[in-house]
Amino acid sequence: MLKGLLFDMDGVLVNNLDIHRQAFAEFFRRYGVERTFDDLSRVFGKGNDDIMGELMPADVVERVGIRELGYEKEAIYREIYAPIITPQPGLLAFLAEADSAGLRSAVGSSGYRVNVDFVLERCNIERYFSAIVAGDEVTRCKPDPEIYLTAAAKLGLKPSECIVFEDAEAGIEAAKRAGIKVVALATTFSREFLATTDADVIVDDFTQVNVEMLRRIVEA
Repeated sequence: MLKGLLFDMDGVLVNNLDIHRQAFAEFFRRYGVERTFDDLSRVFGKGNDDIMGELMPADVVERVGIRELGYEKEAIYREIYAPIITPQPGLLAFLAEADSAGLRSAVGSSGYRVNVDFVLERCNIERYFSAIVAGDEVTRCKPDPEIYLTAAAKLGLKPSECIVFEDAEAGIEAAKRAGIKVVALATTFSREFLATTDADVIVDDFTQVNVEMLRRIVEA
């Protein structure tokens, strides 16, 4: 029986791919690093420590610090996004429907907690979430299942009683390893690419999602 909803943040609660690309471009410019969009695509959904370790030169990581680099990039992101942030299409109506149906919701993001709080506050949706699990609050980020297992536990639910909303391969893998069914949003990646993953259903945004549909997915 469906009792809980677990939401990734980037690309799910907000469609912010272009903002992250802009922030990374400015961040890389500061350090004289050249990276392509394909380089970024390979790390989407992973934790910032992993991203910085893969994309930044080892000497920069050693000199500045891996966590400090992540915080710097995310500060750039929030500065760019603050004036224009909007929730994913259909999200507000869906959260209200799910709340009325008695479903409990949590955020499970590889992003830093400060970014999660920023999104929930700016989109005015904090009231819908009973729990938050961020990447800097766990030992292992996606594709490890720890984030989603912890989020379900914080809601007091079994993983099988939940469903995950994701947009990236690493997050989909994390959810499936946790034993949770997945609705994938075609925001960061195409429907064609998502069809090659283990996602149970693919949608464009939350205008194509409702509680009854999710109950059928979980019970299938």
